[in-house]
Amino acid sequence: MPVEFLGIATTNDQSETTARTTRPFDLGYLERIVRAHADNGWTRVLFAYGSSGPEPAALAAHVAARVPGIELLLAHRPNVSYPTYAAKTFATLDQLSGGRLSVHFITGGNDHEQGREGDRLTKDERYARTREYIQIVKRAWSSSEPFDHHGEFYEFEDFVLDTKPFEGRTPTISFGGSSDAAYTVGAAEADIYAVWGEPLDRTREQIERVHAEAAAVGRVEPPRIHAAFRPIVAPTTELAWEKAHRVLDRIEARKAAAGGVLSRRHPIDSPQNAGSQRLLEIAAAGERYDDVLWTATARATGGAGNSNALVGTPEEVANALLAYYDLGVRVISARGYDLLDDAIDFGRYVIPLVREGVAERDARAAAQAASSAA
Repeated sequence: MPVEFLGIATTNDQSETTARTTRPFDLGYLERIVRAHADNGWTRVLFAYGSSGPEPAALAAHVAARVPGIELLLAHRPNVSYPTYAAKTFATLDQLSGGRLSVHFITGGNDHEQGREGDRLTKDERYARTREYIQIVKRAWSSSEPFDHHGEFYEFEDFVLDTKPFEGRTPTISFGGSSDAAYTVGAAEADIYAVWGEPLDRTREQIERVHAEAAAVGRVEPPRIHAAFRPIVAPTTELAWEKAHRVLDRIEARKAAAGGVLSRRHPIDSPQNAGSQRLLEIAAAGERYDDVLWTATARATGGAGNSNALVGTPEEVANALLAYYDLGVRVISARGYDLLDDAIDFGRYVIPLVREGVAERDARAAAQAASSAA
């Protein structure tokens, strides 16, 4: 089975460890970081969404016109537009990019962040709205006839898209979350289910839950699994751990300079979303798992998003990722702390090793299948 790699597209170089050295909105930097991914073996890049950030669909359109080959993952919050408009936006982007678009739906795990753009629904209501939203988008992409919709959150009549996605395809839909509501919605509607990097046993639990929820709604094929990590890679194990502790020191220094916070969107001590709560629970129980998974970065950031690190040599990190592949992970998200340089290094030194390991597994599986059939 193929393995895919997801990186980040961003308009400046700021991270948890790095004060911005570019302009806040730097198109040159955006193109450089996307080209760095395209030139170093990555499958696609994510255009993230935040209430105060630039509009990601416009950034994706810009990149689609300037960087060929790389696939585009557009993050989208259902509260910011009507689903018929979103379906039109996504179809247009897919046409502009020649069929390179995927969409990641974000339900929203922080009431205050959602409220910044007028979203006052409860968490469970947001998940119900997301499910209805995705269903409308998928029907708009596929329906050749006008249709009506009378749902809990949306109501319209006689809608049809004249411009469908590129060459009749259906863009891939991804979805993430670690709450009961998230598992229910994502397992039913998504092509890819995203989880944050956790120890192998906890990741196995999440995969089993997603598969069970998918089976419960009659899906023959469950969503593919996407797991997200922060790689910290160096030529030797010792140098990698020295680098990891420098990363942690830089996070703590940035946090102290900002009065104990790293983001206006994410409280360090009391995150509302289940995924961050899980990361902090795991970090409280131990700092190191499965040899290379390191939770200190998650603890320092309050489990803010993708925040558990994989620390080691390229071979050690690749072997760790292959262990997740063996569990069923098929999409690997990796984002370093020095965004541009780390994207290049991970692409040059880790991605080829993971792909080589996957190819070896595929060859063994094919040989076993041929032997069984003989």
